[in-house]
Amino acid sequence: MGIIFLLVINVICIFVCYFFAKWRKVNPKYWAVMGAILGPLALPFILFAKVEKKSTNDTVS
Repeated sequence: MGIIFLLVINVICIFVCYFFAKWRKVNPKYWAVMGAILGPLALPFILFAKVEKKSTNDTVS
């Protein structure tokens, strides 16, 4: 019974990490995997993840 509870918590954490990373505009697939590996411990790390800014100076010569 306990292993099922932990499995459910882990699956919920994967979805929460995915959508929270999408909201923060960081790589959601990466953070879903991190949520699977780290479980709820991955959530605070999403807050510290750096958002990649797209450069407006990218021009083709």
